[in-house]
Amino acid sequence: MTQSLAIVTGAAGDIGRAIARKLADDHDVVLLVDIDAEAAEKAARALGDGKRFVAVACDVTNAESVAAMAAKAAEKGAVRTLVNNAGAARAVSLHDTTPEIWRMDNALNLEAAFLTFRAVEDMLKETHGSVVNIASVNGMNVFGHPAYSAAKAGLLHLTRLIAVEYGKFGIRSNAVAPGTVRTQAWEARAASNPDVFEEARRWYPLQRIVNPDDVANAVHFLAGPLAAAISGVCLPVDCGLTAGQAELARTFSQSNHY
Repeated sequence: MTQSLAIVTGAAGDIGRAIARKLADDHDVVLLVDIDAEAAEKAARALGDGKRFVAVACDVTNAESVAAMAAKAAEKGAVRTLVNNAGAARAVSLHDTTPEIWRMDNALNLEAAFLTFRAVEDMLKETHGSVVNIASVNGMNVFGHPAYSAAKAGLLHLTRLIAVEYGKFGIRSNAVAPGTVRTQAWEARAASNPDVFEEARRWYPLQRIVNPDDVANAVHFLAGPLAAAISGVCLPVDCGLTAGQAELARTFSQSNHY
């Protein structure tokens, strides 16, 4: 019997590892795809069984590298789930964004998802599989990091494009848009500003920020049978950030109930 396979890009990071761990609940094999081969291997070992968690080195911005990754996936099983998680943000303002940064952020946060999907689309057709793109609240509103944000907005539209064009093959395509996630990248910011999490927390109605397992649970839901009739949507996992800000509501309403 052919093994069911999930592919997670950017899998060596905190969010990628959490997604891989959760998808192993109902996939036989999870491919941990990352440009850092050593980090991917370390993540695979940390997650457990080497037969279930397989590290694959891949530059998702390079079509040849992605094609080689897809070929390895085909050897391992039938691709049922693709999670485009790889991403990074560079310049924090439009003024500081150079043409090189603009191109690099779009290549990693948008074009890579296109390349990866096209490389495995035939396998997803066979399984009536699912695509889950990890977008960001930055793709929905302005929170800085313009090149990254514009790419994530494009990723949300790519999500809908796949849903509409490939729905006839039974392929579902959805996105998850996390808010601030407590990862090693944010810990680095906390080192220079110990109050960064407290400063961020005040903008979230739930009065906390997201953790990697929150994102993983949303991905697992969208990829699974409980979401069988859901396609083309973006699920914010943002502790209420995009719903609105209590401080602003309090200012406008002059009510202390906010």
